Amino acid sequence: MAETQLKLYSYWRSSCSCRVRIALNFKRLKYEYKAVNLVKGEQFSPEFSKLNPLNFVPALVDGDIVVADSFAILMYLEEKYPQHPLLPQDLHKRAINYQAANIVSANIQPFQNLVVLKYIEEKCGSGEELAWVKHHIEKGFAALEKLLKDHAGKYATGDEVFLADLFLAPQIHAALKWFKMDMTEFPLLLRLNDAYNELPAFQDAMKEKQPDYVPS
Repeated sequence: MAETQLKLYSYWRSSCSCRVRIALNFKRLKYEYKAVNLVKGEQFSPEFSKLNPLNFVPALVDGDIVVADSFAILMYLEEKYPQHPLLPQDLHKRAINYQAANIVSANIQPFQNLVVLKYIEEKCGSGEELAWVKHHIEKGFAALEKLLKDHAGKYATGDEVFLADLFLAPQIHAALKWFKMDMTEFPLLLRLNDAYNELPAFQDAMKEKQPDYVPS
């Protein structure tokens, strides 16, 4: 296992942070877990604001290099630590990975983060935020089923773990565990979730395994 100076600023319930935790595990990189409690507003502290002026997790510190945003962090890790690559050599397959990752990161996850859910609750009333989340998850999952149906193997784009899987695993986990989604219409994603459940690199990155986890 490679020795690193990596520090990951993370929150246990953050699916964006989870993507990075999976990558670090998958690439067998040691890192120091730095918990940032989003509920308590620790992301607005002067210390963290210097790392990410947007005040979102995750943020990665590698020596004197700071990288914020999960997609940027994953690309940085891929280039600096190429072991166990996250991107396939095949250009078409690589493009499918980018598309799947983007569906999750741009069209599903932003609609379920704490800031958005709090705003929906304040403006529309308690309980409305869950319907909002489920609508966007269902829309994104339907697109992912169509995108991956001709490319999936054991994992999202074949029989090896790649970038798309790092985005899908936390999102499917959240849909099942936190938002109690009915996955009947998404059999491919449900099958992928079963495969992810067998991978220690994925399971050790999940929310319930983090040092700052708070049972509900």
